[in-house]
Amino acid sequence: MMQVEGKENSSREARLGRVALVGCGFVADLYMRSLAAHPEIAVIAVHDHDPARLAAFAAHWDVVVEPTLAALLARLGPDDVVLNLTNPSSHYAVSRACLEAGHHVWSEKPLTLELSQARALHDLAEARGLMLASAPSSVLGEAAQVLIGAVRRGLAGTPRLIYAEMDDGFIPQAPFAKWQSESGAPWPHADEFAVGCTLEHAGYVLSWLIAMFGSVTRVVSASAEVIPDKPGGAHAPDVSVSTLHFETGPMARLTCSIVASHDHRLRVFGDTGVLQVREVWNNAAAVRFHRRFTLRRRLIEHPFARRIRARGPSHPKVGRWGAASMNFALGPAEMLAALAEGRACRLTNAMALHLTEVTLALQGPSGVVEIESRCAPMEVAAWV
Repeated sequence: MMQVEGKENSSREARLGRVALVGCGFVADLYMRSLAAHPEIAVIAVHDHDPARLAAFAAHWDVVVEPTLAALLARLGPDDVVLNLTNPSSHYAVSRACLEAGHHVWSEKPLTLELSQARALHDLAEARGLMLASAPSSVLGEAAQVLIGAVRRGLAGTPRLIYAEMDDGFIPQAPFAKWQSESGAPWPHADEFAVGCTLEHAGYVLSWLIAMFGSVTRVVSASAEVIPDKPGGAHAPDVSVSTLHFETGPMARLTCSIVASHDHRLRVFGDTGVLQVREVWNNAAAVRFHRRFTLRRRLIEHPFARRIRARGPSHPKVGRWGAASMNFALGPAEMLAALAEGRACRLTNAMALHLTEVTLALQGPSGVVEIESRCAPMEVAAWV
């Protein structure tokens, strides 16, 4: 059961990890549904600049509201985390205000829309000794961690090439005007089309690759808007195709679009076979290994894959909602656990900056981009 702070249970909540939500739109409901799977986390309060949206959200989830961001920040303690779930255009200003007030920040993706802003947030967090982490949480999910563990153990030999797909289908023809969250927020199609599918969704596979291999040193990208008559105003590219070169050696090809048929596969091609996840939007997706072998004069990838599993219980799962089965609270939970245990967070400030810089390069003007930031590979979960 999700914990909500109030007068009657404040003493108990003081013993729990605590979060506050800024932004009560479509994605905020996904966070609340995920937080319901984490009884160790209490929701202190929520805020949205739209009073009607704030009221509808609070009524649905029975949470404490604050009329201003300043009032919400004043409720927080030093070990609480702010979840910045505002529209992308507000991410920088809200995250900066939270950091300047001395609070740890979890930001929905993209962290910022400009690289200079991402660097400024990173530097501010570092100077204040605060955590700054960026969605998606799925990199901490069972499928991602099992895949990373299999790569680290050399199950497929040395990884040479990765193919990552983040194609969502021909979204402009989907009935998105009918899509609503649990508390009645409409799917923010104007933001999705204006910001672009790459900035919105590349992180779902890019975060896995950065966690797996560490720093990207070079991006070669091509992006375009191939469906110009989408509703709304100015639009970002609706397709991007990029190659990424990693400091540790392998190369990846990452494709994002809201044009091609739904395909969320991630494949790692190694010396002895192929590791594959068919749906990265599912925390419980199977990780499978197809061994490569020769039969007479043929080279074959075994048609019957071996499933790779976690060694023990992983994390709370959240049921399918829409096209995804993901626990959106895994990132905030990791931050709170790091604070409680006095250890470094596995979602580092450096990773938030690096993920943002690389993502911006994927969608930016076509060409070659040398990536300046660096971050270390992620430590895998103990249950892998």
